[in-house]
Amino acid sequence: MSLFSPLALRSVTLRNRIGMSPMCQYSAVDGRVGDWHLVHYASRAVGGVGLVIVEASGVEARGRISPADVGIWDDGQVEPLARVVRLVVENGAAAGIQLAHAGRKASVRVPWDQGGTPLPPADGGWVPVAPSALPFADGHATPEALSEAGIAEVVGSFAAGARRALAAGFQVVEIHAAHGYLLHEFLSPLSNRRNDRYGGSLENRTRIVREVVEAVRREWPDRLPLLLRVSCTDWTDGGWDLPQTIELVRQVKPLGVDLIDCSSGGNVATAKVPAGPGYQVPFAESIRRDAAIATAAVGMITSPAQAETVVRTGQADMVLLARELLRDPSFPLRAARELSQEGPWPRQYLRAR
Repeated sequence: MSLFSPLALRSVTLRNRIGMSPMCQYSAVDGRVGDWHLVHYASRAVGGVGLVIVEASGVEARGRISPADVGIWDDGQVEPLARVVRLVVENGAAAGIQLAHAGRKASVRVPWDQGGTPLPPADGGWVPVAPSALPFADGHATPEALSEAGIAEVVGSFAAGARRALAAGFQVVEIHAAHGYLLHEFLSPLSNRRNDRYGGSLENRTRIVREVVEAVRREWPDRLPLLLRVSCTDWTDGGWDLPQTIELVRQVKPLGVDLIDCSSGGNVATAKVPAGPGYQVPFAESIRRDAAIATAAVGMITSPAQAETVVRTGQADMVLLARELLRDPSFPLRAARELSQEGPWPRQYLRAR
């Protein structure tokens, strides 16, 4: 197994084990992708990745991080996304999309406008929802705690998002249960103070994720892979951690999840994260071993040799790159050259090998 070995996930075979991690571009209008997204995603497919995952796409309008987020809550958002899919697939990569709900971290400004600070309803924002009425941090809005009927509506919205993703032609769907957004908020006892069947015990706190997986799988064909992104730890005592993550993965694997995208953090504003090269790779290795499921490693993977080591030593089945692909859209082509592998060069670029 190497970085440039194909990876089969159900009926989809990735041409290599390098993927583009979902990264918000904050450039959509009414949830619809535009020309920026076409260029952004197609260029990474041209650059040789095996999988392109379109950024966090809100399954509800109130589930967006900002008003400029991509959405998948409306049928009118399908055809613009289908244009992205066609360009990605035509250039050799598989096309995926991340279904997301921002929960209590919703309704903020875009990062280059006052640093992503909270956006109140009077300025075009909205009241966020969460498992409990606990704000993410000082200065953030106090969210509305979801009722059980409201939870059912959210689960249905994820299912409808999967149905629209299929209509757009996506081959891979990822459910976002990480980074302090809604599903992660239910998982962590630091953000979930409920005393009903969605709070308290691990079985209860993981319930909504199981329900979302089951609902998405009812809409998403058996032939296509389903990914789950998780934060493996809150990096805070008393919070969500790796042992609980492994138990969650054991619960969702038989429900039809094929690969775990292993990230961390995002739920506690004051958490001290020991970031460094490859700092999250051990999570992917542990989950792959202890839950017997394919994993993707993420987090400050920046060199071809580092990425190759992760895959070749069995720490993860693939790597998902984020900022490095912003800096170098052709990272896979550079990696192939540095590692003396046969790279996925477009015929138009063969003269540059």
